[in-house]
Amino acid sequence: MAPSGSEGGGGGWRFWIDRGGTFTDLVGQEPDGSLVVRKVLSDSADPAVAAIREVLGLEAGQPLPDGLVEEVRLGTTVATNALLERRVAPVLLLVNQGFADLAAIGDQHRPDIFALRIERPELLPYRVLEVPGRLAADGSEVEPLGRGPELEARILEARAAGLRSCAVALLHAVVNPAHELALGAWLEELGFAPVLLSHRVGGLPRLLPRLHTTLVEAAVRPVLRAYLGQVQHSLGAATRLRVMTSSGVLQAPDQLLAKDTILSGPAGGLVGAVAVARSAGLAGRPIIGFDMGGTSTDVFHAGAGPPAAGGEGHFALELNPETHVAGLRLQAPTLPIHTVAAGGGSVVRLEGGRLQVGPLSAGADPGPACYRRGGPLTITDANLLLGRLPEGALPAVFGPGGDQPPDAAIVRRGFEVLAAELAGQVDGSHAQESLDGCEGQSARQPARESVQSAVDRPVGLAGGVDPPAMVKTRAAVSPEGPGSTGLTGAEPDRSWG
Repeated sequence: MAPSGSEGGGGGWRFWIDRGGTFTDLVGQEPDGSLVVRKVLSDSADPAVAAIREVLGLEAGQPLPDGLVEEVRLGTTVATNALLERRVAPVLLLVNQGFADLAAIGDQHRPDIFALRIERPELLPYRVLEVPGRLAADGSEVEPLGRGPELEARILEARAAGLRSCAVALLHAVVNPAHELALGAWLEELGFAPVLLSHRVGGLPRLLPRLHTTLVEAAVRPVLRAYLGQVQHSLGAATRLRVMTSSGVLQAPDQLLAKDTILSGPAGGLVGAVAVARSAGLAGRPIIGFDMGGTSTDVFHAGAGPPAAGGEGHFALELNPETHVAGLRLQAPTLPIHTVAAGGGSVVRLEGGRLQVGPLSAGADPGPACYRRGGPLTITDANLLLGRLPEGALPAVFGPGGDQPPDAAIVRRGFEVLAAELAGQVDGSHAQESLDGCEGQSARQPARESVQSAVDRPVGLAGGVDPPAMVKTRAAVSPEGPGSTGLTGAEPDRSWG
């Protein structure tokens, strides 16, 4: 499949990169149009640029010559994984008086209405302060905004504690943003940055999703901006950098909101799945995509649209105005993708007398136990122990020197320890339990919604099995090459379907 808008024959190198939490995938196009592919561990501070240097034959840390790289298109799960694993910046949240607990209480929606034990997602790290003042639903002022010395003292106390990111979410700010604007200017004077106002970040009615969206933006933006700034600095100012958004289009980093990249990597997977299906002659048929990475897993559905003008079928993709990620409701246009914090690197551990899987991931460093870097047991290790992941099929790229095969012995010893703690026997059953726990969360939960919403119900996913064990599929297609397939076909402001 030829990359979109890049026929070669001039200019510099072009790269399409999917930077995941565990692996980084790269497709590079030389000026003459020929392609190269790479898959590397995301075990450096800047794995995307490290992969580019490897392809170009440059030493680690060596600057890229001006004009050598024309464009880089980047899909990244940096924001996704930061949110799922709660590795974000702490936030100071300002709300109206009486609404301090709103972010935690939510709308009391219960994902499993019959569950006797309600498990709430872990909250983002934030400190909330209530602000006097109130607007009516029509935007008229009911109570003037209060910025007294007591509130200022508490704000400065939060700043002294190390909080720099700030989110402001007030009632009816979409109708009249005056109170939010006044608070925003005041907070900037007091030294906070960034200061995110809900009427700008969300922009839609309903306080709770607007509050969650602004809170996520304030928490994730410092992480994403630091990463993208590092990438642009390494590439040089002359190299054009574009980032995949959750809606499947490309944007420049300075125009990007962090909340619009929460499904950046998964969006590339959906765009790539549509492109691969179309090239395989499956246009006009409903498809289900399963994209399992090291840290998270994505399942998506693209329905069959009506025939186009030339009689060729296409895919019907409708953007969702809101999305739910890690127990939070975000006002962000997204492709229909379901994401859970479970992947090949999800950590297997003993908790409360039973095996638990995720949401923490071993990442690329130290990685799973079999990587020979002192990492914890993961789903990858469970697959290796069960024989589903052939030891001989894996390259010798592990260990401190990156030249050893995976260590199956340490995996077995690790499961023996778990078995001893559970007073069981090591016969693969504990590995199977770990694997079932991960895939029951990864595949069945999101796929159930996708499959049930499909009109034709083309695919059903059996609980607790790998994608190859899907039953009664009409066709199964796996793209050739690494996970940046979607970026080769993505274009700015393009609608997919």
